[in-house]
Amino acid sequence: MFGGVAKLKRKEYRPHLLLLSAVVAIFAFGGIPVAYGDGASADEAVSTEAGRIMRGGKLYDKWYAVTGAEKPTETHAAWPDSNTNKKGATTWRCKSCHGWDNLGADGAYASGSYQTGITGVRAFAGAEPAAIIAVMKDETHGFADLMDDRDFEDLALFINKGQVDMDRYIDRASNTPLGDEAQGQAYYETVCAGCHGAQGTKIKDMDALGGLMGNPWEILHKVTFGQPAEDMPALYMFDRQVAADIMAYATTLPKEK
Repeated sequence: MFGGVAKLKRKEYRPHLLLLSAVVAIFAFGGIPVAYGDGASADEAVSTEAGRIMRGGKLYDKWYAVTGAEKPTETHAAWPDSNTNKKGATTWRCKSCHGWDNLGADGAYASGSYQTGITGVRAFAGAEPAAIIAVMKDETHGFADLMDDRDFEDLALFINKGQVDMDRYIDRASNTPLGDEAQGQAYYETVCAGCHGAQGTKIKDMDALGGLMGNPWEILHKVTFGQPAEDMPALYMFDRQVAADIMAYATTLPKEK
C-alpha cells in the first residue's frame, strides 16, 4: 500500500561529532531556561519532558529533517486525490494534514492549498502516548519503520501535552496575533534580531519575516518549538503570550527584502 516506504527508513549512522555538537544551549530569560535546537544531533540530547515536547513539535513540523532520515519522494498514500496542490515530501509532514493549529479540516486548513478534509490531532491531547503511537504506526499513517522509539515517544509527548490553543493568541477572523506590539519589540530585539536582523530580512534563504505573517499559525508553532535542523531558540518554556507579542511586532516589519 505504501510503495517505497522501505527506502525511507531512518538512517542508523550518526557522526562521532555528535558528542561535540549535541549540546543543548540554555538561553536564560527572566530566569526561565529555554533549549536551543541544532538540527537532529542537538535535539537528541534533550532529556527533560519540556525538551522532548519541544523536539516533538519539530517532528510534527518536519520529522525527516529532525531524525536525519531520507527525504520522502513519493506522495503519501493517504494524501487525498482531491488535493493536487501538494505532492512528495510535503505530504508526509504531520502538519500538512493536521494543520499548524492541530485542527486539520476544522482549522486554518479548512480551505486553501492544504485543504484535505482530514481531521486534526486535538482530540488526542491528553491521550495515552501508547495509543497515539499506535495510530502513527497504523497502515494509514505508515510510519512504523520510519522513526525509532525515541522519535515516536517525543512526537506523542507533543500531541499529548504540547498542543497550543492558538485561538487564544491569534484572531482567526483577521489572522492577526493577539499581542502587545511594544512588548514584542523588546522581545524581538533581544531574542530574535541576532539571527533575523533588526528588520527581519537578514537570513538569506528566507523571505522577509514580515511577509510570513500571513500564516500566523505556522509562525506561532515555530516560535514555540523552533525550526527543524536549524539553530533557532524554542520558546516553549515561555508564556505563550511572549510568542504572540513577538508576532504582533513582526507584523510591522518589512514584507519584502
